Amino acid sequence: MTQQYVAGELSLLLAQLRSVATDEGSAQDVFALRREAETLPPTWLSSVTTRAIALADRICWESIARGDAVAFSHQAEAAARLHEFGVCAQLLDDDQAIFHRR
Repeated sequence: MTQQYVAGELSLLLAQLRSVATDEGSAQDVFALRREAETLPPTWLSSVTTRAIALADRICWESIARGDAVAFSHQAEAAARLHEFGVCAQLLDDDQAIFHRR
């Protein structure tokens, strides 16, 4: 994969995560990460991905705490796609990967 493709795909996945954020603060945090993915050098994509997954995790837990199962379902799906991409694009270290390759 080219670095431009990786950055573009990460940006798209972050846009999807932002669309399921249920509060403005989280949406702004995702927007900031998306901007980083689009503007920082490719060497930063791993860091952006790691922070995006942590943010997605926080967003999911906030929905669980509110008892919002519908929002959680959409957020968990977006988080899973983000994680899978991070693993496949080798932006995550093996110890960060929830699902290890076989």
